[in-house]
Amino acid sequence: MAATTETNHIHAVMEGPEGDDAKCSFHHTMFLEPQEKKRNVKALLVKQAKETCSCTPAKIKDCVLGFFPILQWLPKYKLREYLLGDVMSGVIVGVLLVPQSIAYSLLAGLEPIYGLYTSFFSCIIYCIFGTSRHISVSIFGVVCLMLGQVVDREVERAGYQLQPAVPSAVPGLGGLGNGSSNGTEPLCDRGCYAMAVAATITFISGVYQVAMGFFQVGFVSVYLSDSLLSGFVTGASITVLTSQVKYLLGLDLPRSGGVGSIFTTWINIFRSIHRTNACDLITSLLCFLVLIPGKELNERFKSKLKAPVPVELFVVVAATLASHFGKLKENYGSSISGHIPTGFLPPRPPVWTLIPSVALDAIPIAIIGFAITVSLSEMFAKKHGYSVRANQEMYAIGFCNIIPSFFHCFTTSAALAKTLVKESTGCRTQVSGMVTSLVILLVLLVIAPLFYSLQKCVLAVITIASLRGALRKFRDLPKMWHLSRVDTVIWGVTMAATALISTEIGLLVGVCFSMLCVIFRTQRPEAPLLGWVAESETYESLSAYKNLQTKPGVVVFRFEAPIYYINKECFKSTLYKQTGVNPMWVKAAKKKAEKRMLKEKEAASGAKQSSIPRDFGSEPVGFHTIVIDCCAVQFLDTAGIRALKEVCKDYGDIGVQVLLAQCSPSVRSSLLRGELFKQGEDHLLFHSVHQAVDFALGTHGASKN
Repeated sequence: MAATTETNHIHAVMEGPEGDDAKCSFHHTMFLEPQEKKRNVKALLVKQAKETCSCTPAKIKDCVLGFFPILQWLPKYKLREYLLGDVMSGVIVGVLLVPQSIAYSLLAGLEPIYGLYTSFFSCIIYCIFGTSRHISVSIFGVVCLMLGQVVDREVERAGYQLQPAVPSAVPGLGGLGNGSSNGTEPLCDRGCYAMAVAATITFISGVYQVAMGFFQVGFVSVYLSDSLLSGFVTGASITVLTSQVKYLLGLDLPRSGGVGSIFTTWINIFRSIHRTNACDLITSLLCFLVLIPGKELNERFKSKLKAPVPVELFVVVAATLASHFGKLKENYGSSISGHIPTGFLPPRPPVWTLIPSVALDAIPIAIIGFAITVSLSEMFAKKHGYSVRANQEMYAIGFCNIIPSFFHCFTTSAALAKTLVKESTGCRTQVSGMVTSLVILLVLLVIAPLFYSLQKCVLAVITIASLRGALRKFRDLPKMWHLSRVDTVIWGVTMAATALISTEIGLLVGVCFSMLCVIFRTQRPEAPLLGWVAESETYESLSAYKNLQTKPGVVVFRFEAPIYYINKECFKSTLYKQTGVNPMWVKAAKKKAEKRMLKEKEAASGAKQSSIPRDFGSEPVGFHTIVIDCCAVQFLDTAGIRALKEVCKDYGDIGVQVLLAQCSPSVRSSLLRGELFKQGEDHLLFHSVHQAVDFALGTHGASKN
């Protein structure tokens, strides 16, 4: 039927109060006429095109202000109210970010200077394009790990060893202050090529993120639930920890990549453990003894401290001085950071020829980057009472990758630990990000060479110490299990797949498993029988609440899921089980009884036999009506409509009527299109369960009379 002419008939029952025996039951029909729906697709497309292509000064202004949020909030900046908190938080985050930027460069398989470049550019660019006032966009350990695995793979494919080798001529790549080969091609060593690979991946990841923002696919983040992201980060943290153990022991081992890399790494560590550098091991233990208690004290007394104590910076300064004056590299062979140049390198475009090799690897990196950023920005916006735009956040994080990729930077995203520090130290706007960039700029221009003697094991300790939050999730498992067993299983599967297989496969496994859990929940949903709450019009689950009443001859059943092709058989079987009556079995038993009686009649020749009762099996069950509460049925597909038709027909054949209550408009529309009922029928659909039950009792009483 056309949407303009269809009419849904919903029934109600009213009972007269005139005596117990003279109770008069009647029903009236309420007509619900749907609104007209204009389905002129051509007119709609023309209208959308006109709105999109129209160009007015007001629209241009809104577009520019929307694309550059800094133009909206910076002119309204309250200097006296905001400046002190922004400066304090910016300086503190910058101080914490310097050692972490150097350490995470090691995790990504790159030289320390590139981590400082990345943190500098990302803070400035997000300040221009981002809509969150509080998140800190910089280096994130999980993203660095994923990036480092691809970098090492491409470096091996190019013929470089995993340790710096003799520079070679690579077309299109400039070395870092190296000469040229035969005066033609510039020299590019392993570090130069690794940075070229990282910049290319960063560029492609940013393009993906900007494309997501352009096509407004921010909804993709809803498929990454909190439990899935938490499990992924924890699993990746275990992999990060494993990758840093060799630096703690001072072992010279290649990074393992691919499926099961965690097992390969530990096997190589135990095979080479006899070559442990005692100096690096002792330094690592001493740094742990200072860093872990310091972080614990910061966390315990964060409410009393105006700013967290920069324990990491103290450890880096002390370790650098000890390494320099103790000559640990010369005397004990300790591995150090090496020369970190000052200033900026000239910009260089990504290597376009590498794009086919890394385009697929950039997809999970881009998804994790924007998912973490959007999740954190929405969380802190809700906490502080303002709004963020998910699609603009994807633009922001995309440009934080595209633009810096030309300036020797690698992939960035929001980072929870630094965001928490930023918020707790008085941050009010992204001016704090500008202050953080100034702190890093000071290091880049003046202080960077002073980190020459810093041991790599100290950087590994800083990296591992930053994983405490993710690894603490194991401690929260009992509470998580109590809250939701399904979410806990999703967390465990994602964590195990990420840690034991690989980060990319772990993310894919987590998404697929969480979607399967959703399907399983709808495949086997709750489907209770309902009872009446006395002196009300409410019906609730008999298995969940006490002192509920049932109406004689009426069974009320609720299916708490959409009815579609996956669970249609579950719907029917659960209904048969809960009511205790399978109409197919009743009809089969009736046919057998009729055949038996016919045979007995034929066998008794000459004897006077009564005819077969016409009403045999007319009421073979203890109820005459089933009311299906459809309040939790979000939608029906063709298989679901067919299942409802079969239920109504099968129960109707044994003298039981089926009524539907509390159907949503979309479900009613599906039932009408599926011809479950026709216009003018006086049964089936009711506004409430109470009305359906009263109607059933009234019609059954009238039929008896």
